[in-house]
Amino acid sequence: MKLALISPKGPLYRHRGGIWKKSLRYQPLTLTTLAALIPKDVPCDVRLIDEGIADVPLDLEADMIGLTVITGTASRAYELADHFRARGITVVLGGPHVTLIPEDAEPHADAIVVGYAEDTWPELLRDFAAGEMKTRYTQAPGLEIGGRPFPRRDLLPASHFLTSNVFEATRGCVHSCDFCVVPTAWGRKPFQKPVGEVIADIRQMGAKKLIFVDLNIIAHRGYALELFTALVPLKLQWYGLATTLLANDAELLELAGRSGCKGLLMGLESISAINLRQNHKGFNSNVGYAQVVERLDAHGIALQGCFVFGLDDDKPGVFMKTAEFAVESGIDLPRFAVVTPFPNTPLYLRLEAEGRILTKNWELYDAQHVVFQPKHMSVEQLQTGIETAWKHAYSYRSIIRRIRRSPAPWPVRLGTNLGYRFYAHNLSRFYNCDWIIGRAPSVPVREVAGV
Repeated sequence: MKLALISPKGPLYRHRGGIWKKSLRYQPLTLTTLAALIPKDVPCDVRLIDEGIADVPLDLEADMIGLTVITGTASRAYELADHFRARGITVVLGGPHVTLIPEDAEPHADAIVVGYAEDTWPELLRDFAAGEMKTRYTQAPGLEIGGRPFPRRDLLPASHFLTSNVFEATRGCVHSCDFCVVPTAWGRKPFQKPVGEVIADIRQMGAKKLIFVDLNIIAHRGYALELFTALVPLKLQWYGLATTLLANDAELLELAGRSGCKGLLMGLESISAINLRQNHKGFNSNVGYAQVVERLDAHGIALQGCFVFGLDDDKPGVFMKTAEFAVESGIDLPRFAVVTPFPNTPLYLRLEAEGRILTKNWELYDAQHVVFQPKHMSVEQLQTGIETAWKHAYSYRSIIRRIRRSPAPWPVRLGTNLGYRFYAHNLSRFYNCDWIIGRAPSVPVREVAGV
């Protein structure tokens, strides 16, 4: 059987015409994990295509094509799916967007996979080989992510990514932030791989510098203590994601530093306590962000702090206020996004009930376009305000101020700051809100059945 697995991309991150001249991303795990889960009793000639680094050939020869879909890539995924189905190729769709809103994906696929695919993907492939494929496969209760084969990282070209040393120890998050996809799509149960399996994967890759893509690597404190303890003897450098709660846990933070942690991405979200409370992220108010920076810095850990704009307490002055705060407080790598109401999240349902969702063109759901009516500003103010924040945070003066004191290794701090400066000064090429603010429409509002 000829099988192709594709990760489509929206215009902002596509191989041709995207914001980057070359990929500045780490190798994704989704396609390589799906390839590893192919049952041995279903012989497959498998090909992986990441549209962030390569074109998708429209004359692709395959018996089955699987596409992994996030909301911002749904329009592109459906375009590709419809094309390949018209050629008589079986198409399967899965991923976060399909899990959030399966009825949106069903018309474009022969089968959809809802939820995590560790068990359902092998089942689907066996059914297809037997000529008995169903139209929907849904994650069953009791899923475990341990005891699985290592991802087939060899199937994507390592030279096209910053690193192929990308690992996952846990999956999910215990929190319930209103704008987050995770609790809506998969619930709040944290999934964990046995620590021994994680260490074995790192060893077989020979990794000395690596990234953990876990959404919150400290979601379960006991597991984090066990994992960090096991990492200490490996003498490596690692980067990952956590919440600000780590800064309040002296024991866990000290162990993270000893284990080789050199940088963490944290969702700071807002400098407004009202915004944090309204979106169920009040725990961020328990420690000042400057104090988070100070405590991480003491253990040699750089902070990539992410803020979102457009929450209901935001007013037009929030952009410069936040950017100046990020620079003043010493956040090593600030990031800014437009809050995005992904389908069926609590934020989406509230804005929909208030009549504030302006479009269901999923291509605009990329965290850099405004797709709803803000409460205290115009769409255009929000759209252009985020660019103002990026440009201030990545002015040469701001970069120099950060880079001199950052605990990150010099190549990392220099490369990331210059990369984000390029991003800041090129975002406007991809803004397209004319259809919202009354100019000539260039992106149609696409109504979606069932939403």
